[in-house]
Amino acid sequence: MNTPRRVFFIRSLSLASALSLVKVATAQGTVSETDPQAVALGYRADSTQVDGKKYPNHSVSQSCSGCALFQGARTDASAACAVFANKQVNAKGWCSAWTKRA
Repeated sequence: MNTPRRVFFIRSLSLASALSLVKVATAQGTVSETDPQAVALGYRADSTQVDGKKYPNHSVSQSCSGCALFQGARTDASAACAVFANKQVNAKGWCSAWTKRA
């Protein structure tokens, strides 16, 4: 009778682990331009929409995919960002924390 009990517990732990991973993945979400931190950093989902007068150091060639804080590949449409608590940002976006990727 140990085998069925052991199998039950192993399957239960596996299911609980899988559900917690799904919860973490969906909790990340996407950064909104109206999020207080995004507003403070001037985040725009489209780099071409950045106010050049307010952010004179911005260049249209700068985008999240070219930033060192972007945690995805340059080819990803979006990825987690270290500045926004690992929430997803648009690869074509920009914020004032932009730092050239190595």
